[in-house]
Amino acid sequence: MDYVSALLPPAVMAVFFIGVIRVIVKTQGGANKAKEDAAVDAALARAEGARQAPAARNET
Repeated sequence: MDYVSALLPPAVMAVFFIGVIRVIVKTQGGANKAKEDAAVDAALARAEGARQAPAARNET
């Protein structure tokens, strides 16, 4: 029975890992792609604006 307890954790991890990869692959593209891309673009724009705002204050 020691071999079962030794092999069970890696087998469970492999099953969960495969499940996560399948979810990632299934959610790429599709109807949500434009919404996800817009959210990422908005986050990048906010980060860029926050980074440039302190520089603009220092110049005045």
